[in-house]
Amino acid sequence: MTDPALYSNEISAPKVAIIGGGLTGLLTATLLERASNQTSTPSNPPQIAIFEKSRSVGRLATRYRSDSKTGKNWQWSFGAQFFTAKTADFRQFIAPWLDSGLLQPWCAEVVELTPPDDSGRSPNILSKEQWDAVYARYISTPKMTSWGRELAAALQHTTIVFKTRVAPLAQYLHHQNPQQSQHQTQTYNQNTKQTELFDETGASLGWFDWVICTAPNGQAVELMANSGFAQQAKIAKPNMQACYTLMLGWNDVQKLPETLKSQLVPQWDVAYVNSPVLDRVFIEHQKPAHDELLPSVTIHARNDWSEADVDEGMESVKEKLLQSAKQALNWGDDSAPSQTDCHRWRYAATIVDRDTEELGILIDETKQWIVSGDWCAKGNIESCYRMAQHTVEAIFKQ
Repeated sequence: MTDPALYSNEISAPKVAIIGGGLTGLLTATLLERASNQTSTPSNPPQIAIFEKSRSVGRLATRYRSDSKTGKNWQWSFGAQFFTAKTADFRQFIAPWLDSGLLQPWCAEVVELTPPDDSGRSPNILSKEQWDAVYARYISTPKMTSWGRELAAALQHTTIVFKTRVAPLAQYLHHQNPQQSQHQTQTYNQNTKQTELFDETGASLGWFDWVICTAPNGQAVELMANSGFAQQAKIAKPNMQACYTLMLGWNDVQKLPETLKSQLVPQWDVAYVNSPVLDRVFIEHQKPAHDELLPSVTIHARNDWSEADVDEGMESVKEKLLQSAKQALNWGDDSAPSQTDCHRWRYAATIVDRDTEELGILIDETKQWIVSGDWCAKGNIESCYRMAQHTVEAIFKQ
């Protein structure tokens, strides 16, 4: 956890804007509130605003459809499928949600799947590993969106503004707020500079002591372009690639292709696919607390393939993915999925170079702007938490 001893009791809670309501933004707001509660008085609570361009929060995305006949759902985790907790700080942070059952370990059986060739033979499925509690993968239940919504609901001093696009910071005048009192100026260590944010229509979103951008780096480049941000050149340094996600559903387990049936040996929940197109297959209805789902399967395409086809039409991409999935899972006309959908993540994966040091959060201390995100580290959900920690430490050390 972030160490409250790092912060002086004389520091007042700053007014903070967070651009992006993904996990990095939510975790940053959560840790800011906790730190502010330890360093400020009840009469001076933190003032935090999250500006999110979509209508919901969190990177843990879930899509579902309901069957009108049975009332049951197909459900797909079409964003991050799971996350790990390798550090003691993060394990301690998620402990309350593990205790409540909202987060659960996923002890999946993992296989390696090689699609059949043109000879018509069945796919070759070999056991690879089992995920266990020692090196656990965690999921949010009943949906992957549940944890993000729980984090948002627990925020006490944060306003989340949905369907709001913040305009590029180049147009912002970094100057003193005329409404700021002399006492407030002294409270912020005689720092009289604040930033006024605007939405894309030009409407003011308010004045803030700190602006934290948690958008993917491609979007952060645009937001900070020509703004004079001190570390502008570093934003584009991480290499991020796209990912297409294919979502498949069947009306009944009896209609599943043999490759997906639970009586198959070896039984499996996750498959790494030896394919130039497909990366991994996840069987949704076999996850913990997913027993009531109709048969649902999520397939992630390879990042390099997705990046090469990132600007192609969605229907064309979907058709290519369906053809690859049909070959890999070996379905016929009588076992074809009844539900199909496709989603593109433009900035999905940070390509990590093991020989390159992590970028870390980018700070302009003069302007009091921070660029953060999982892409500043290893590109996973635990990186969201670590970058949120570093952001809070940077703000309260000022």
